[in-house]
Amino acid sequence: MSHIERVAIVGGIHGNELTGVHLVKKFQQYPNLINRSSFKTLALLGNLKAIQEGKRYIDKDLNRSFTNQGLHNFQLSSYEDTRAKGIQQILQPQNQPFVDVIVDLHSTTANMGLSLIFCDMHPLLLRLGAYLSSINPLVKVCINQQSKENGFLRSLCELGFVIEVGAVAQNILNAELFQKTEQLIYVILDYFEGCNQGNIPQINNTLTLYEYIGTIDYPRSDSGEIQAMIHPQLQFRDYEPLNPGDPIFLTFEGKDIFYEGASTVYPIFINEAAYYEKGIAMHLTQKQQQVV
Repeated sequence: MSHIERVAIVGGIHGNELTGVHLVKKFQQYPNLINRSSFKTLALLGNLKAIQEGKRYIDKDLNRSFTNQGLHNFQLSSYEDTRAKGIQQILQPQNQPFVDVIVDLHSTTANMGLSLIFCDMHPLLLRLGAYLSSINPLVKVCINQQSKENGFLRSLCELGFVIEVGAVAQNILNAELFQKTEQLIYVILDYFEGCNQGNIPQINNTLTLYEYIGTIDYPRSDSGEIQAMIHPQLQFRDYEPLNPGDPIFLTFEGKDIFYEGASTVYPIFINEAAYYEKGIAMHLTQKQQQVV
């Protein structure tokens, strides 16, 4: 991409993730904070009704509602299906190209720190990730290439990505994480400004990536009831190695359940509250080095 023209910063795709909600409200009130000379920046609230009601969603997960099929099916009438179409129209006004960049702000109950989640290995995003992680060791970079087909907001444009911040409880603001997220956004906007002006910051050309390889559910009974918890030795240890034979779950009777995989993995989204209903106890990733 030769020039970035329009950037969208979106918060509140999940209505109970308040960091993004209140950052977007701040940017809407003080647009000079996100204005840059070489591109336009839009601050947009996602799931308006869920934000008002303090819920993750009303009828269905808005961040699974941006599939190509769903966006073109006008018979779908849930609140989130309707809102997804409205957001798409905001991001691509009539007779205009789609926004070049989507920065989708999320928070998590898992101990994810400051995480960037990309859909693919786009060179500009990889260089951005390398730059951000080189100046701030709290920044981690994840790749989930399978997410392109899952209806995530970030999949709508080539340079769409998520900032996932945690650990913070649902419907709670954490001032430290709020400020760290805000500062990260300013650095990202400055980076894009530098790209447009031909002044890309020099970085270490090696990036540590955590690539999604799958999920693990909690042990469950035949009726679907959870039979064990995240093991205390694993709780809040996102991005740390999980080796074959390490404890992963603890039953209510106090019995350890061990990880039976063939190789070391790096779990993320460990014990994410919103994923209980999705049948996910954690995501598993592989750690790798990527030259950018």
